[in-house]
Parts: sequence; C-alpha cells; structure tokens
Amino acid sequence: MATLTLSSGTTIDEIANRIYRIATPVTLPDGDGFSFNQYLIDDDAPLLFHTGLRKLFPVVREAVERVMRLERLRYIGFSHFEADECGSLNAFLAAAPRAEALCGQVAAMVSVNDYADRPPRSLADGETVSLGKHCVRWLDTPHLPHAWECGFLMETISATLLCGDLFTQPGSRHPSLTTHDILAPSEAFRRGLDYFSHTKHARTMLDRLAGLQPTTLACMHGSAWQGDGAALLRALADSVEV
Repeated sequence: MATLTLSSGTTIDEIANRIYRIATPVTLPDGDGFSFNQYLIDDDAPLLFHTGLRKLFPVVREAVERVMRLERLRYIGFSHFEADECGSLNAFLAAAPRAEALCGQVAAMVSVNDYADRPPRSLADGETVSLGKHCVRWLDTPHLPHAWECGFLMETISATLLCGDLFTQPGSRHPSLTTHDILAPSEAFRRGLDYFSHTKHARTMLDRLAGLQPTTLACMHGSAWQGDGAALLRALADSVEV
C-alpha cells in the first residue's frame, strides 16, 4: 500500500509483507522533533509492537483501524516497560477484548503483572508465538539498550527484527523504510544522551541478534531499515565498545 497519512500527521506504511509501520511525529518540550513508531503485523492473530504514549492512543488506534478491525487484535508486545512502549496498553486491552500483553518473563514479574488490566502472556528467552503466516521469537536482551526486562521480537518469516530503541534516530519525519546509513545518526544521538546501559554483554547480545540474519530492522524511532542487518548490528557492537 502507498503511504497513508492521517490528519494527525501519523503515517502508515507496509515495510514487509503485512507488517505496517505506524509513525507519529511529535514536537518535544525543547522544540526538537521525534518520531514514535509502532509495528502492526496483520495476520490470523494480529500483533501490535509498542502502543505509543498514553496520550497518543487515539491516533494510534485510528491508524490500526485503517489496516484492520481493532477488536481482532490478539497480542500487544513491547521491548521493555516504558511509557512510549506500553503507555496505552490498558486502553488497547479495553478496546480489543481478545488481546493479551506479550512480554518477557522479567517484565511480567517486575511490572506487567501488576500494571496490565489482564494477565500478560510472558515469554521465555527463545520462545516462539505463531501469528498465522508470521511467527515471532522473543529474545532476552537485558540492559540492551536499557532496562533489565528488555528484549526484542524477531519475525522469522520475513526476517524482520522488531528492535525497539536500537538505532534510534532523531527528528520527527523520516522515510518509512530506508537503505541509507542509520548507524551514524543514531550513534551521534546515543552519545549525546548516553541512554545505553553500558552493559558488559552488549557485543554478545548483538552478535546473537546478528546471527538471526535480519533483513529488516523495525526501529521504534526513525526509519525502518532494510539490508544486511547482521553487518549493521555488528557495526553497532563495534561502535558501542569505542
């Protein structure tokens, strides 16, 4: 489908087969712009990865409904417990009666069992969930880039890594999918804010992600990226160690 732009400025693009990037541009208090992305996998058991901030629920809901009926939503996943990742989780649970939160076991233990209005489905490291024609695998990545409960989902059929805050790019408006360099701008942004945890195990975890050979990186902030994901993840490991 061609880019669909809503009145809010939110855009919807299909970045892989039935995987949609929903991107909302936001102006921050310091005047800079930033983008908040969600990824919707439309399948027999649809998955929304990231909900967006609580106050963005109306625009994200509208975007989802442009692709599918919201009540079909089955899973609501996120990398770690943070407002832009799951701020409107309970609003989505209320709007989609069959939906379950999908998170790692640590996230369930420390936050989601208490926060979510319905019990989450917590995943062990490496556990898979079939969505129909798509399949996602949960990967524990504690403290990468931050939060003990952090992890990512790999959609194994399309080789799409839902990589959360890795490769965060500044600015509010970006191409939905790019093959251009995202490492340099994301690393400049990281060094300015120092939001990585400085875990000693970053290379080991990034090498593991690289071993999955992703061809699409679904970033939470900025463009999604297409290409040799393994090489880009290993380049990030090199940069983080400098």
